[in-house]
This record gives sequence, C-alpha cells and structure tokens, in this order.
Amino acid sequence: MPLVTYEETRSWAGKMAAAVEMKMMPPWFADPRYGHFSNDPSLSEEEIATIAAWAKAGAPAGDARDAPAPRKWGEGWNIPQPDLVVKMPKPVRIPARGEVEYTYEIVATHFALDKWAQMAEVRPSSAAHVHHAVVYIRPPDSPWLRHAPVGEPFTASMLSDPEERRQAHETTSDLLLVYAPGSAPDRWADGMAKFVPAGSDLVFQMHYTTNGEAASDETSVGLVFAKSAPKQRVITLQLNNHALLIPPEAEDFRVEVEGTLPNDAILLSLFPHMHLRGKRFEYDIVHDDGRVETLLRVNYHFHWQLSYKLAKPRELKAGTRLRAVAWYDNSRNNPHNPDPEKTVTWGDQTSQEMMVGFFDVAVPAGMDKRRYFIRHGEVGGKK
Repeated sequence: MPLVTYEETRSWAGKMAAAVEMKMMPPWFADPRYGHFSNDPSLSEEEIATIAAWAKAGAPAGDARDAPAPRKWGEGWNIPQPDLVVKMPKPVRIPARGEVEYTYEIVATHFALDKWAQMAEVRPSSAAHVHHAVVYIRPPDSPWLRHAPVGEPFTASMLSDPEERRQAHETTSDLLLVYAPGSAPDRWADGMAKFVPAGSDLVFQMHYTTNGEAASDETSVGLVFAKSAPKQRVITLQLNNHALLIPPEAEDFRVEVEGTLPNDAILLSLFPHMHLRGKRFEYDIVHDDGRVETLLRVNYHFHWQLSYKLAKPRELKAGTRLRAVAWYDNSRNNPHNPDPEKTVTWGDQTSQEMMVGFFDVAVPAGMDKRRYFIRHGEVGGKK
C-alpha cells in the first residue's frame, strides 16, 4: 500500500493509528531495556498520540501550502547509485509448489584490483519468493566449490563430489551481506568497509520458497566502493548451534551457544536468524565474575528480520565471552508453527529450524577472517 500522498493515506488512517498504538509499526522488536541502536525507528508517545488524534478527527488534510516538497525516490536502490551492480547471469526457475533446495550461483567479479565495499544492497527480482540470500566473497586462493559451475545456478545435490556437496553448506569465506525479509542495506561508517580481493568471485546462496505461482529470479547486489582504503575492515561472524532438538509442543524451548573472541574487535551490529518457531533471541557478554550483560533481546518476528546497529560501537577485547540464546515456540499456540507434533531439528527449510546469531565487527584493515581466528599467547588468563 503506498502512503506517499494524502489521498493514498487517508483511507488507512484508522488502521495506521491502531498499528502505531500497538507498536506493530514501525517494525522494531528490540526490548528497550537492553542496548541503544542507531536504526531504531520507534515513535515517541507524543508521535503516537498525534497520529491517533488525527485518525480520530477523521484524518483531516493540512494546509497544502505547508506541505513539504515531494520526495525524490532513487531509481530502484536504497543506497546511492551503485558503482557496480553484480547480477546472477542466469535466472533461477522457481516452481509453484514444493520445497526448493538451496540454489547457488557463482559470479566472477573480474576485479583487477582490490576493492573496498562501503555499502551493499541485495535486490531480488522476485522478492516474494526469496526466504533469504547470503552473498559470500570467495577470494581467488579459496578452494571452496572450485569444481562447481560458474555463471549458472546449481544446488548441492547436483555436485558430483561428496565433499563439495558438504562444503556447499559450510564455508569460512567472509559474507558480503545477508538479505532477509525486512533487512536493510549495509552502510558502513567512513573508514570502514568490506574487503573484496582482486580476482574474487561472489557466491550467491539463495533460499527460495514457493507461494502457488511459478516464477524466476535473477538477484543482483549493488556495491558502493569506499573512496579511499579504510583503516578498518568489517567482517561478519556468527554464533550458531546446529545441535538444536526442539521437542513437540514445547512453548518456550531454550537453545544457547557461546564462544570467546580470539582477538580484539569493535562490535557494530547484531542480526539474529531463526525460522517460524523462533520466539526470542538474545546476545550477551558473560563476564569473568559470572555477571551477564545483555546486549540485545529481540521478540523475534520471522517476517521482519532486522539488523540491530549499535548506536555506539562497542570495543571488545580478546577473550571476551559472547553468548547467544534463542527460545522457540513449537506449540499449537504458535499460529506460524508448521507442525506442533514434530520434533524439530536444524535444517534449511522453514519447516525446520536454525539458530544463528550473526554479528559484524571491525578489525584492522590488514586482518582477514582467517588471521582473526589465530589466537596469540594468553587471553584472559587462558591459552
């Protein structure tokens, strides 16, 4: 529904007032008791009251002379016009019904020089069918999926090598960005960017869902490059627990995972990912004295998967103990639950579950993801 002009908006006034009074809109699911985030779009109580009063009064028009100039919308992108658009060379055919195996497409960048991507945005051509997309950076010396086809879609089951079939779901390659319903483009502060080495490929990992209508998709990613080499490199890390086992009818099943940072880093943002049984997700720092500091707690909404960007980036020392905790509702009280009588395990499809706590950190520009995980000497009294 467009809400650009008064004429388009007036008929929705009552529903708008109800949505903002219930705090369903703008979508934001972070518990306000924990953390402050630069992309929090929440309305103040005064703003909510203003919208409610306007709707109750019959949604009167203001004086046209006070109206601001019409907004000028970008041509298809929510970032500045990209310096480069990388598009999947061949469309993926999506059936009307059934489950679709994860689909991959490897695209050569042909970069002769190293590049620093300060902004990036994924744009599916058939957004209604994209459950999520992950774009990986595969540097030229990476052995990952080296026997897979380039420039055409494939699935893990199409690969002849059993090891490469397994590798399709496991990689140490850095993420350029993650796309999911409701997610926003990546925009890194000046002096920070994602590194794309010369000769790299971009690997699109696409999870499609069917909706009764056959379609095709040719997803693109737009890149805005930093004007000069930054001092800090952004890398995406994750805490995940593949061993989750959610019993039937469990209303509040808890799953957790933790790890320690091998080197210093600056924490920039947090992006939780679960499926239809996801209920809450939390990121914590567990201090040496046992004190738990909650960085973010989200009342999870599968259809609005947001990245929560820290208002003030947090310096974390090597040895910092990070924990992610997820809660699931596998009961029949969950209206989105595909089958409350089923024991649920990790899996790619929405009828299964995931527990992934992505988080973005800034490290020195010369440090890659592999080097970041090399621990040096004693950290926090531990080797």
